[in-house]
Amino acid sequence: MTASNAEQSADFRGPLDVTRAATAVVDAQDTVIGWSPAAQRLLGYRPREIVGRPVSTFLSPGPTPAVPPLHPRSQGNEIRVARHRDGHELIVATAVCPLPGDGEAGRVLVATELKDLRQWESRLALLHGLTTQSPVGLAIYDTDLRLTWCNTAYEREIGRPFAEFRGLRADELYSDGVFVSKGHPPTLDAVMHHVLKTGEPFLDLHFKGRPPSDPTTDHLWSCAYYRLQDPDGHVFGVCEDAFDITDRYKAQQRLALLVEAGRGIGTALDVLVTAEKITEVAVPEFAATVTVDLARAVLEGEVPATSGSAAMSLVRVAGCCSAQDAGRENPGQRPRSPADHVPVEYPSGSPQHRSLSSGGLVLDETTLVVPLRAGNNTLGLVTFVRGTGSATFDSGEVALADELVARTAVSIDNARRFTRERTASLALQRQLLPQHVPEQSAVDVAYRYLPTDDVTGVGGDWFDVIPLSGTRVGLVVGDVVGHGLQAAATMGRLRTTVRAFAQMDMDPVELLSRLDDLVAQSAEEQRSELGTPDGVYADVTTGATCLYAVYDPVSRRCVMARAGHLPPAVVAPDGRPSFPELPAGPPLGLGGLPFESMEIELPVGSLLALFTDGLVEARDRDIDHGLDTLGRVLGDRDASLEDLCDRAVSELLPGGPTADDTALLLVRTRELDTARVTEWELPAEPVAAGRARELATGQLRQWGLEELSFATELVVSELVTNAVRYAEGPIQVRLIRDRTLLCEVADRGHTSPHLRHSGEDDEGGRGLFIVAQLVQRWGTRYTRSGKTIWTEQAFPKTG
Repeated sequence: MTASNAEQSADFRGPLDVTRAATAVVDAQDTVIGWSPAAQRLLGYRPREIVGRPVSTFLSPGPTPAVPPLHPRSQGNEIRVARHRDGHELIVATAVCPLPGDGEAGRVLVATELKDLRQWESRLALLHGLTTQSPVGLAIYDTDLRLTWCNTAYEREIGRPFAEFRGLRADELYSDGVFVSKGHPPTLDAVMHHVLKTGEPFLDLHFKGRPPSDPTTDHLWSCAYYRLQDPDGHVFGVCEDAFDITDRYKAQQRLALLVEAGRGIGTALDVLVTAEKITEVAVPEFAATVTVDLARAVLEGEVPATSGSAAMSLVRVAGCCSAQDAGRENPGQRPRSPADHVPVEYPSGSPQHRSLSSGGLVLDETTLVVPLRAGNNTLGLVTFVRGTGSATFDSGEVALADELVARTAVSIDNARRFTRERTASLALQRQLLPQHVPEQSAVDVAYRYLPTDDVTGVGGDWFDVIPLSGTRVGLVVGDVVGHGLQAAATMGRLRTTVRAFAQMDMDPVELLSRLDDLVAQSAEEQRSELGTPDGVYADVTTGATCLYAVYDPVSRRCVMARAGHLPPAVVAPDGRPSFPELPAGPPLGLGGLPFESMEIELPVGSLLALFTDGLVEARDRDIDHGLDTLGRVLGDRDASLEDLCDRAVSELLPGGPTADDTALLLVRTRELDTARVTEWELPAEPVAAGRARELATGQLRQWGLEELSFATELVVSELVTNAVRYAEGPIQVRLIRDRTLLCEVADRGHTSPHLRHSGEDDEGGRGLFIVAQLVQRWGTRYTRSGKTIWTEQAFPKTG
């Protein structure tokens, strides 16, 4: 009987987790002729105690009346009472399937313990998975070890209909397979012969081979074999369970390789030792050949001048090959001194050349090239090569190679920077400034950061781009008095605080006010506790400046405020630059005048430049001249943001920053397409919730997001109901289709509802709790006219 026939007849059903199912084979006279290890575990009988005895020894003759019957679709399956060897009874769910033959050959009985009705009903739907849905491959071989039956998982592994390979032997199906576990006969034939001869089952045998459905990739299975026999002791056949554990095995191998790498890579602050260690770790378990090529500048403790370019000049510093490749040309050995390193050149189009050009890893059949990257610098390449006829690197192995190279790159870079005493300061810098600006719909972004301290590589300027609710974006740039590690540490604290305040949806004035209070308080606390040896307190925090702006791509409005910082530059789409007369406000920590904000409308394609004074001010140049130069450079409408950043830096700082750190953040504004935004105003009446649900589901239908209708209806209903109940005036409901689905309900109230757990007797209070479970994020932002409750929902995953 084929797996597909079994599914159609529904005669053979069993739990999906076959490792817990009891399986017995009975003949036409209801006599047990086969008994699985799982059956012994469930009912206590050893095979010699039960084989040859009637089924009634351990199983009641009919269904149990005290338990509700099975679902009508489960014909042939019953709930029955079973008796354990020690005499106690247990309720089991059973399934029966006839063995292949003329109808008198017998049948297979599968039973699983039933804990309670609910648990049983959930499992009953999966009983047929033993044949049709189980990930475990099941097969029955006759006494000649020829295949007579298999389930869908086994059929899928072979890659052909069962009728095409019925009657084949296991060694014919897996001719190149081998057992990798020990303590049993060496071949499939030998294992099955042993089971037939002795009746001794084998469990968890690890078999390695290439299935016909995937002939280029090695797989590993956990297999079990047990004998089937009739009451007279006549051997009926062998049953095989096989579960593909390839992914688990590979994960264990990768973990072991990473553990080994952790033990060896980075144990010495030596570039050559580290490069050599990755080749020793990766060969032969991961690749047949591994080579490491580095820029010569790295060996001298410098950053390559042509980092990340195909023009990089590389030298071979380490190489290792497996035993089977030992007769080939040695890929490279560690030279005795840097002068002995052999230059290597890669032709155009080679994997190594493509990796240098793109800056990313390249997979080309059995060759994998991964760049050694440290920060924004490419130090060299690591090339992994599989032997001829070997499988290509899969996605997990590519990730493993990337991880191995990443660890090696860190160690090599640490060794390089150690020679110049830069390890600690550069590690700090990577933590203080954003290394990746997430994509969002409000603006396009480019930025530059140039610390004046080229020894430590850190400074006190900072910038940030912060995604906010409602597709808005927060833009910030700041400047801390001083340079080096102390200024950088202070900058890191301020940047973290600004990001936290911004994500609470504070407007620019409130954010700067809160930040000013914290800076002043922190400075006061430090004055009372710390001081320099001569009694003078060195406070780098007081006097820090900051500019914070919020841009909304729906309204194209930008609100900004500054604390002692230079105003931004605004360039209209036609290239005309301007510097808005934004109220200055006092520097942070000084107190005094309050902060004021300005709101401007930015046409689509406007350019907004936020920068620190190090860009436009210098000892030999008036700041007005610097601002004029910046406006002229930014007025080029045809240049990209990256080009504008480069041109601004090259014209204003031709020799690099000298007296002050420099940060430049350029953003080009976008407008959210009106087709992706819809808004309704509803009266504050009880019927508003129903109307809002109707409008929301209709809009989701237009957007093709019907899958989100149920959750969105609940969200809209709860938020509108709260607004009607606790607020005043008309209610605005807005849906935005962005990278997520945003739902906003605005009213004129200033009190935000609180998430709470209601008691059993409470009549309300559960709505907002339910909303929080349905959405990805939610929150409240306040405006002059009231408040807005917003939620975000992830889009349904597409196939």
